[in-house]
Amino acid sequence: MRRIWATLFLVCIAGACEKAEEAAPAYQPPAMDTGTVRIVTATDTVQMPVEIARTEQERAYGLMERTTLPENAGMLFVTAEPQDSTSGFYMFRTRIPLDIAFMDENNRIVSIMTMQPCTSPQPSLCYVYSPGVVYYNALEANEGYFARNNIKVGDQVIAPE
Repeated sequence: MRRIWATLFLVCIAGACEKAEEAAPAYQPPAMDTGTVRIVTATDTVQMPVEIARTEQERAYGLMERTTLPENAGMLFVTAEPQDSTSGFYMFRTRIPLDIAFMDENNRIVSIMTMQPCTSPQPSLCYVYSPGVVYYNALEANEGYFARNNIKVGDQVIAPE
């Protein structure tokens, strides 16, 4: 009899856990504008479709929880104020490795870095990727995108209007 009650108890707990998981809200990224950036290199102009993160909420969510990003697409992070050289981006809840290009006030690339996903459940334990120079905007793409397209520090990013 004890075994039957124990089994029923475990079944009830499992059912409650399952219902709690169903009740948890799904990740809902903010709706962002889209556009196309042009990146002018020494030898070419590369076009990239982007989502544009303009608000604090959009910039905070970025590419969190996504398991893929179209091969030649990215996300443009736009700010109105200069960002300190020690501030940067982290990969909390970001599932895919990314490249990031930091830009100055004229949208010239001042630093390019590769960022790896952070597996920690605590954001404070995730590495912050800082460019070491003041920047305004940033452009994220799949890991290796900038190298494959010969995009380097000094190249110009022309953002959509």
